[in-house]
Amino acid sequence: MELTEDQQRFKAEYIRERGYWVSFNDGLLAYSPDFLRTYLDYAGVPARTGPLSPRLRELIYVAIDTSTTHMFAQGLAIHIRKALQCGCTLIELIEVMQLATTQGLDSVAVGVDLIVEEMEAAGMVSPQLQTPATSEMQALKRNYVHEFGDWPEWCERLLRLAPEYFKEMTALLAAPSVTGALDHKTRSLISLALAAAPTHLDRDAMRLHIRRALRQGATAEELLEVMQLVAHLGIHACVIGVPLIVEAAAG
Repeated sequence: MELTEDQQRFKAEYIRERGYWVSFNDGLLAYSPDFLRTYLDYAGVPARTGPLSPRLRELIYVAIDTSTTHMFAQGLAIHIRKALQCGCTLIELIEVMQLATTQGLDSVAVGVDLIVEEMEAAGMVSPQLQTPATSEMQALKRNYVHEFGDWPEWCERLLRLAPEYFKEMTALLAAPSVTGALDHKTRSLISLALAAAPTHLDRDAMRLHIRRALRQGATAEELLEVMQLVAHLGIHACVIGVPLIVEAAAG
């Protein structure tokens, strides 16, 4: 499609400032340039005003694009390259993937609570929840609290109902800290991003990771910028949809 001189100047300026141009921008620039300019101004606010480093922003973008609730390969490839340009290491990026892998455990966290609540509503009693915790269960609880500094209610229920699974789950959750590529605060902020992404929106997980990040020194401004960054997933409606519209219109 042909761009006007003004549109070509805008595209060149964008590439100079951001270092890349994605194809869906061509469609918006041609057919809805005012929206594109408005969106780009909006999307640039966190970087202009927020406290997070460019490096951490890219790690967050990598996390939400690789998330199992989103899996956006085009964006992931862009932000992996940008993360490397910002000085991120390969092991840091891999650790982000490990954190994204543990996002799947939110299904268990939500599910075990619903199971117990519905059993109670039906007048059913689980013997595992009524008997005292064994010494092995108590040890598993101490290990979890030592590792993460808290004890969510769903953990107590899962420990009673499936202690072997709980043991291995804790090991999986703790696995990213074994490499130590990312510090605890960074891991909490990335985990918050995964929970807060509009494709996931797990309120309890968000609260948990906000609490952990606060204990590790995060500020309200840092936490809010995480939310602002994950809100950018909304533009992927245009990233995927606009080129398809342009293609269909071309026949």
